[in-house]
Amino acid sequence: MKSSACVDANIIIKLVVEEADSDRADALWESWIRNDVRVIAPSLLCYEVTAVLRKKVYRNQLSETVAGKRLSTALNLLDQGVNLVVSTVELHRRAWKLAHRFNRPTAYDAHYLALAEMDGCEFWTADERLYNSVKGGFTLIRWLGELTGQ
Repeated sequence: MKSSACVDANIIIKLVVEEADSDRADALWESWIRNDVRVIAPSLLCYEVTAVLRKKVYRNQLSETVAGKRLSTALNLLDQGVNLVVSTVELHRRAWKLAHRFNRPTAYDAHYLALAEMDGCEFWTADERLYNSVKGGFTLIRWLGELTGQ
């Protein structure tokens, strides 16, 4: 059976916009390709990637043109390399429970946790705050910042 990894929007952004730890995101992505890992994410990933890039334009961190190109690159990457999981009632229920369990202010991140849990795979994030808030009770979470040589 093919192994899986759940990925969040922070990882995808680092693949298309040069940021701290983009090199680690690239290495992680390449290792998944090399090892034929099935990359999964809840369908909300597309919304979050779009929102993050729009916010970068709003904050004058990227021009509208550059952000539009990065969005196209990200969407192509998602279309070709990520299995987007359509939301199910069970995914939302599980996300709700996990958001409560870890006292998260929103349930967005909990959808990634829920999907990883339901699939039994690692969940990779570049969000150190999320990682620190759940690592003690969610053993499937991995933080990009701790990634060493592949």
